[in-house]
Amino acid sequence: MGTVSSALHRSPHLRLHCVNVYVRDQDRSLRFFVDQLGFNVAYDTRLQSGDRWVGVAPPDGAAILSLVAPKPKSEQYKLIGRATQVVFVTEDVTAKFREWSARGVRFQTPPRLKRIRYQLQPAQTSVGAAAGESAQSVVTRGTSRLLGEETPIWGGIIARFRDVDGNSFSLVSFDELTHAMEAQRRVVAAKQEAERRDAHELEIAKHVQSRLFPQTLPPLNTLEYAGACIQARKVGGDYYDFLDLGHGRFGFVIADISGKGIAAALLMANLQANLRSLCTIAQQEPNHLMCSVNRLFCENTSDGAFATLFFGEYNDASRFLRYANCGHLPALILRRDGSVTRLDATATVLGIFRKWECDVGECQLKSGDILALYTDGITESFDAAGDEFGESRLLESLRLHREPSPRAALNNIVEEVLRFNPQEQHDDITLILAKCL
Repeated sequence: MGTVSSALHRSPHLRLHCVNVYVRDQDRSLRFFVDQLGFNVAYDTRLQSGDRWVGVAPPDGAAILSLVAPKPKSEQYKLIGRATQVVFVTEDVTAKFREWSARGVRFQTPPRLKRIRYQLQPAQTSVGAAAGESAQSVVTRGTSRLLGEETPIWGGIIARFRDVDGNSFSLVSFDELTHAMEAQRRVVAAKQEAERRDAHELEIAKHVQSRLFPQTLPPLNTLEYAGACIQARKVGGDYYDFLDLGHGRFGFVIADISGKGIAAALLMANLQANLRSLCTIAQQEPNHLMCSVNRLFCENTSDGAFATLFFGEYNDASRFLRYANCGHLPALILRRDGSVTRLDATATVLGIFRKWECDVGECQLKSGDILALYTDGITESFDAAGDEFGESRLLESLRLHREPSPRAALNNIVEEVLRFNPQEQHDDITLILAKCL
């Protein structure tokens, strides 16, 4: 059975396309099905042969009736005005009968109750039979599941009507089948409503999170800077910020929250709130700020949640940088002479250990130096061959784009990363560039 199930699972999509209904005048029949039955026009086009191709579908679009106008004296022309063997299933035949009758549809009979006794067929158990079973056995098995073995009667209401050419159709609602259809319809409707609501809420979350990123850039005399975050989903866990710490001091923040999606976005908002509310402590030492942030992050998040973070305090007058790297990727300083300085971790990640210590690193920036802070969405971006973009390519891009402004350089580097990975983006891409003037 595993082989059969696997084979069926790999089968391409298959559905009924259309059933031919032979009519004398396509325009007149089109008006009947659209105006009187409430069908939709599936297609109305002219084929290369010059013949007109017209199709209508019931509101759910499950199948199509192709309205064919055959040539007089042809065999198909003789079929006009006969029973089509087409059966429409509805939840309420009586309601549909009244609706269509009011629109001028001619019913041969009013709705009538009809019950059919049936004999359950034994289930086929062989692999070959399971793979190639007939439609009748499928219906029997489906009926068995719907009705139960103690109900050997299949009841329903049926009415027959004609179109403008006298073609006859059946309108039915089967007791158990109708119940199953209604249950399925409700499940589908509930699922669609839930998906619509989730999509709406996700759009709201995206808008709210976008406001958490810096909306203005505090002006500096000795540094030009820019930042960007391109999320892999509607919302994400990467975070960057620019903080005015007062007295000519400026804060850089970049962080990567564990996980993805809504959960990571909530943690990101929590971390951002903690940082901004506690940034006044940074007037003393960055490590005091980080210890406070870690304590609050531990208290407000579940076990196992953590974040890597780089915090830098830049003095606009002296061009001196003090920083705390909490388990984050090393920040890169591309010096004016082409050498590279890496600002490695000074502490472990935030959110796991309540007893936590943080050292502070120091660095002097000079005119022409470029500072790059980034998340692993850049360096761990893969190309079609499985190669990483990596730190070396990032440094090459920094050297290539060191002359433009940080904003222009940032846009060029992000575009290069996106071109490097032509597949679906799997992680947030966040980058801060700062150039010492």
